[in-house]
Amino acid sequence: MPRHARIDAPGALHHVIARGIERRKIFRTRKDYLDFLRRLTTLVTETKTDCYAWALLPNHFHLLLKTTNVPLATLMGRLLTGYAVSFNHRHQRHGHLFQNRYKSILCQEDAYLLELVRYIHLNPLRAGMVSDIC
Repeated sequence: MPRHARIDAPGALHHVIARGIERRKIFRTRKDYLDFLRRLTTLVTETKTDCYAWALLPNHFHLLLKTTNVPLATLMGRLLTGYAVSFNHRHQRHGHLFQNRYKSILCQEDAYLLELVRYIHLNPLRAGMVSDIC
């Protein structure tokens, strides 16, 4: 069955989620988290994409991105491919790191946007990774 095209246009807000294959860890060490954040920072700067919220958990991540003239697919392709190659090299492994393609949910309402920012920022707290978000 063919994939459905993603809805994307300059100024669109996307809640992006990607999970490790078989729900395995995509972040094993502090260096993994820092590498991903460095790549994300570089790409959002280069593409002038706004990143309103993010949360990195051991086996998945959440991003809230507002696209510009650079399509979300281009940014995510560069981010996920570059990170997967780096991760595989660093941990001496081969093969896919991410399960399926990333999920992208279009955010069209202000009320949903506020709830989404809360949800993303509280995700590590609810997962028991941190004791507070301050």
